[in-house]
This record gives sequence, C-alpha cells and structure tokens, in this order.
Amino acid sequence: MTNALPPRFDITRPEIERVVAAFYATIREHPGLGPVFAVHVTDWPAHEAKVADFWANSILHERSYDGSPMAAHIKAGNVKPGMFSTWLDLFDATLRRELEPGKAAAWSALAHRIGRSLRAGVVERETLPGGVPKLR
Repeated sequence: MTNALPPRFDITRPEIERVVAAFYATIREHPGLGPVFAVHVTDWPAHEAKVADFWANSILHERSYDGSPMAAHIKAGNVKPGMFSTWLDLFDATLRRELEPGKAAAWSALAHRIGRSLRAGVVERETLPGGVPKLR
C-alpha cells in the first residue's frame, strides 16, 4: 500500500524542467528581474534544478526539494513586494508558451497562490507596525 498523493494536475517531470529552463532564460533577459537574480545566482543549472525540484514537490508530491522559498526570498534582501506581479506575468507567459492550456492554467493558479504567500512574507518585512511602508 502506498500513501503517495496523486499529482495536483497531469504533468511530467520533464515538462516541469522544460518550463523552468524556459522561464529562467526569460528572467535572465528581463531588465528589472534579471539583475535581481544575477546578484544571487552564479550557477544557473543548479538553480534551475533546485526550482524544478520545488515545483516537482509542489505538483507531483516528490520529496526532492528541501529548501524554504520564503527564507530564500527574505534572505536575498533585494526582493521587493512589487516584483512578484512581474515575476508571475513572465511565468504565466512561459506557461502559455510551453504547455497546453489546461496544464498552464492549473500551474498558474498554484503559482499565484504561492506568489501571494511569498509576497505577504516580503511585505511584512517591508512594513512598520500598522502597515506603514518602510522607506529606508
């Protein structure tokens, strides 16, 4: 008897890896987000493999990812709340290019849920009590 959960939606590990690679090719060229990533990522294949593990864990319920996306984004120090909408727009465009519509929509919905959580974590670090934005 197995206790493995079924995938959230029908997708393969190679499809996940293809989307991640295509997405980061776009990120590296983006004038706003490219420099943010370039400060932290020196080994793109390793970064893409780790992100593919994250998505395989989130979608396929693999147990290949052991990091903390929230901690990584906070630790980076140069990730700002407004960047998440740009990130998600680029990710959605990649999903539409790389996958059939049903898979793209399902993955997009998951990415937006995760993005809201990450953004909230970054926003909490970027505000003073009462929600007043930190200006410095």
